Amino acid sequence: MTNPFPTPLTSDNTALLLVDHQIGLFTGVRDIGVAELKHNVTALARAAQRLGVPVVATTTSADDMWGPLVPELQAALPKDLEVIDRSTVNAWHDDRVRATVEALGRDRLIVAGTSLEVCAALPAISATAAGYTAYVAVDACGTFSATKRETGLLRLQQAGVVVSDYASLVVEMLADNAHPVAPLLYGDLDMPFGTLLGQFVAARGH
Repeated sequence: MTNPFPTPLTSDNTALLLVDHQIGLFTGVRDIGVAELKHNVTALARAAQRLGVPVVATTTSADDMWGPLVPELQAALPKDLEVIDRSTVNAWHDDRVRATVEALGRDRLIVAGTSLEVCAALPAISATAAGYTAYVAVDACGTFSATKRETGLLRLQQAGVVVSDYASLVVEMLADNAHPVAPLLYGDLDMPFGTLLGQFVAARGH
């Protein structure tokens, strides 16, 4: 059974796995607004980079079925990041994806994907079975019906995967609002009150 009180996420113990945020799949998303989903996953990717958290990104059949990553996310990823295109339903079953995550040496894994119940849930469950503490950022995932969302969340909880919103995971890794990247990070999350907090802290330092 996964520890219900895992060690907190930090920028040193965590990696981010983004699975199949592709244009074709986004056309079927029904449980969250597409614009909101784009915003959330893009903000998650940007925040991870500000914190030095490595990102692994995948697609499925990008050339002949589901198309490339949504442009907003592609633009937010590092220019030299190789997006792994695969055929396996479960991203964890692709040797390249699994080996890339393992090589990072992180034991905490945040997963987001389209769809929630397959692209996010299956690798998160597999990573948990492999000894990782896995988290799914639910609002950086999308799926095709309310039933799929509900059953996906139930399956994640049954498997011991930690379910959260993306911003809570990001600020847990941030840990300290006095961190130099905090104002920019809160800007990425579209939380302007966080930027004000940073300005307040800076003002108190004078």
